[in-house]
Amino acid sequence: MMRWLGLVLLGTITSLLAAHHAIAEDSVWESGDFHWKVGPRLVSVNQEHFPDSEHPWVAVKDPSIVRYQDRWHLFCTLRNQSKGDGRIRIGYCSFEDWPDAANADWRLLDLTMQYHGAPQIFYFEPQKKWYLIYQAVDESRRLRYGPCYSTNDSIDDAESWTKPAALYVVPEGKKAGLDYWVICDDSLAHLLFTSLNGQMWHAKTRLDQFPDQGWSEPEVVLTADIFEASHTYRIRDRQQYVTLVEAQHGKRRYFKLFVADHLDGPWSPLAASREKPAVSVRNVVNQEDSWATSYSHGEFLRVGHDQRLEIDPDNLTMLFQGADDREYQKGGYGDITWHLGLLKRVKLP
Repeated sequence: MMRWLGLVLLGTITSLLAAHHAIAEDSVWESGDFHWKVGPRLVSVNQEHFPDSEHPWVAVKDPSIVRYQDRWHLFCTLRNQSKGDGRIRIGYCSFEDWPDAANADWRLLDLTMQYHGAPQIFYFEPQKKWYLIYQAVDESRRLRYGPCYSTNDSIDDAESWTKPAALYVVPEGKKAGLDYWVICDDSLAHLLFTSLNGQMWHAKTRLDQFPDQGWSEPEVVLTADIFEASHTYRIRDRQQYVTLVEAQHGKRRYFKLFVADHLDGPWSPLAASREKPAVSVRNVVNQEDSWATSYSHGEFLRVGHDQRLEIDPDNLTMLFQGADDREYQKGGYGDITWHLGLLKRVKLP
């Protein structure tokens, strides 16, 4: 009898400890008290990557990345020092592990010689195709940044992406946004984007009508002190969504987080102020050794690679573009020499 009671007591204590551990793990999603450790610069772009180019390449930015078949597949905006729209292109590289990233071979995607950038990569299971969502010049409708997509059967075949096609037709007389992002639930594809005026927009269509049919009229679902590049994910095991969005203060960029039970909102602030940001110089624990003071255009590393965009809430890592104050403030936005690095969430004692 005593042995049985002891086993019951041990089981109860184990269950209570497990429950306490689960609560502790999840508490950051209630408190918004995030802390991060930044690693070294991992990815830069220079003339060695494109020896035949007549103009130096100076910045790598807007990363979107997935892990597939034991390799990382990275798509980014690349910028060189030429004039006009041709200086902004989408580039692709692949590598096995992060120490290999700096020496990976880059390829420019042959999509258009006009401006295109800010890619998002995912595998759309219903069609068994890879999708790139991005923004591109659309002179036919006088849009500086129109929402576009390209598809491919093989993520590593840089030459086989289809030419840009409009994701949806922006109504005549209405402005488009920028930094387009697609995430899907079990029945709908959702499009989110920002518009540089503190607003995040949302539209949706049925999965069987994706990518270019049936989109609802975009509506504002979040108004806050935000700027651009809202990236939205499903938090695994929590039946909840999180959007990571860039904000700016003075000459620095930083991140905020908002959460919602549904992709069309309402979106509630989680870590969404200068005093309690998602990521800034305030909550990077090794900031004294950091190569960045602006944390910009970040992508959480996902659990998988499909259209659901799931992240592990207890194992958060972010790939971001960064610059220090000297790089950020030396000229206009187009002069910033962005680099890529990783932020790993840390749990303080």
